Amino acid sequence: MNAPHPGEFSATALKHQYLKVPSAGIGQRIALFGGSFNPPHRGHRHVALEGLARLGVSQVWWMVTPGNPLKSNSDLAPLDRRIALTETFADHPRMVVTAFEAAIGTRYTADAIRFLKRRCPTVKFVWLMGADNLATIHRWQKWRDIMRQVPVAVVDRPGSSLAAMNSPAARAYASVRRPEEQAAAIADATAPAWVFLHAPLDPTSSTLLRRREAR
Repeated sequence: MNAPHPGEFSATALKHQYLKVPSAGIGQRIALFGGSFNPPHRGHRHVALEGLARLGVSQVWWMVTPGNPLKSNSDLAPLDRRIALTETFADHPRMVVTAFEAAIGTRYTADAIRFLKRRCPTVKFVWLMGADNLATIHRWQKWRDIMRQVPVAVVDRPGSSLAAMNSPAARAYASVRRPEEQAAAIADATAPAWVFLHAPLDPTSSTLLRRREAR
């Protein structure tokens, strides 16, 4: 899909295209990749590509959130701009950008997943995230509900391996961690189940990009 230039992005396009839940077929495997993407970068694309290549999913849905409840939103770019920028990194026939969380009125991942499971009961969802998120997921609202609702795939990120593997979430669910060689079947697993994927590391981060832009 060709991404619109940020300056050409209209509120009408946002309303009609991105606030809808993407379509999915019966029994389809979908990786959910959520974040504020403020801004999106090649590290995000790296995680999404690893998910496509290794999880046996047919699509990755980039879920651009209205905002992160754990972070200050003072430097948060408008949702329409973040969607437009995300499209440039999700430029792949098996990647879809959505902002349906804004339409259902939530900023919480657990609620968004619950909504999707009700809306698409035959779809097999996997939550896809970087290792930096595994290190802090215990701070998310109802984080155990996330682990209980869908299998989780974690892609290694620079400087996050040790913190992620020693995090409260990793310790709490150590008994249901799947071997990395079983990653392609994780979507079929009964939650809670998770897998850690080692991969080449990309050091790009949204925080560093925002600081660089501010300077």
